[in-house]
Amino acid sequence: MTYNRDNYSLFVPPSTQDHIQGVLNAAVVFVMYGDYECFQSANVYRLIKVAGQQLKVSFGENNLGFIFRHFPQIQIHPHAQRAAQAAEAAAAQGQFWQMHELLFIHQQELENGYLVEYANRLGLDISQFLQDLSRGTYVDRINADIEGGQRSGVEAAPALFINGIRYLDRWTVEQIMAAIVAAND
Repeated sequence: MTYNRDNYSLFVPPSTQDHIQGVLNAAVVFVMYGDYECFQSANVYRLIKVAGQQLKVSFGENNLGFIFRHFPQIQIHPHAQRAAQAAEAAAAQGQFWQMHELLFIHQQELENGYLVEYANRLGLDISQFLQDLSRGTYVDRINADIEGGQRSGVEAAPALFINGIRYLDRWTVEQIMAAIVAAND
């Protein structure tokens, strides 16, 4: 299957395989391709969180969904791939979003020792966590996210899709909220 870069639509639709906050069948579903070592990815994630919290009052809890997909840019962020693996290893123990938050908060501290510290802080089974990292258990999943992003025209993180359409406007809470309102109409 081919894709059209000018189309700016999401190639891989949201599914239960994704990490999601909210519900999959929400009126508005964000899909973000991000990199844990990327300052802009962390900022966009925070903007979406703020916009989502503000709009939950208007739209209700079940009308917004947020999906995070990995897009580590290893050529400029040497720790991004390993951080994505740590997030997936935490997901296997039911702690994806907690690890996701820690990785963005501490994105300047993503070396292996820090990743283990974060896993310990979350109460993860450290032996299992380390096995998952050393075996590269989740590399295929991360690579699938990257490939899906590339097929959707993503060349760099962050990239955001709202209801399957690439968001190309300014990265402000107001602009994102306006895009949510427009997508919900």
